[in-house]
Amino acid sequence: MNRWVRDRLAGAARDAWSVLLPTECSGCGAVDRALCAACRVALRPAVHSVTRDDAVIWSALTYEGVARHVISAYKDGGRTDAAAALAAPLRAAVVAALAAHPDDVDCSTRRGIQLVTIPSSSQAWRERGYHPVDALLHRAGLHPVAALTQRREALDQVGLGRAERVANKSNSLIARRPLAGTRVLLVDDIVTTGATLLEARRAVFAAGGTVIALATLAETRRRLPR
Repeated sequence: MNRWVRDRLAGAARDAWSVLLPTECSGCGAVDRALCAACRVALRPAVHSVTRDDAVIWSALTYEGVARHVISAYKDGGRTDAAAALAAPLRAAVVAALAAHPDDVDCSTRRGIQLVTIPSSSQAWRERGYHPVDALLHRAGLHPVAALTQRREALDQVGLGRAERVANKSNSLIARRPLAGTRVLLVDDIVTTGATLLEARRAVFAAGGTVIALATLAETRRRLPR
């Protein structure tokens, strides 16, 4: 079966499904498509590095427009049908983060690197029933390790200023086990002030591990200078 025929059949299947279970694009609201073609294009990764304090973080998307709508719908709106479109950019950010540290990822040592994500709060887990970043990494064929846990429940970061975010996250994470000799690539969904990733890095260091790189799905651009 050639590609043209497959595309026509896939389109027909989507049209039939939309009659049985109407939906709308999580990026722009267009009807009858979980994610329309234009929004899929808008989610193509444009990996770039950003700096928060002394940390260099590799991000695939800018958290605005279509990306913001789709990520928000995926995380907090139950739109897990966007997972496939978001997994590819997150994987691209992870690959870029590793490529920036070739001495740490040569063939003899690559197996020792662990992808570590930020643990969800108990409330977030109850509301979602899944860990958004872990699910995207699995969808991308990657395997995160649950190396960190919440020492205490932090508040939702939304609406907090930079100093408040730092204070909110301070000493909120702890390693589940000693990490001496372990090299870690930290992965998160969105970086804003960087407080969450910096706290995760501190927790890894405190357990004896080494953070070689950091990657996120998206970056919230700073509106004002530091």
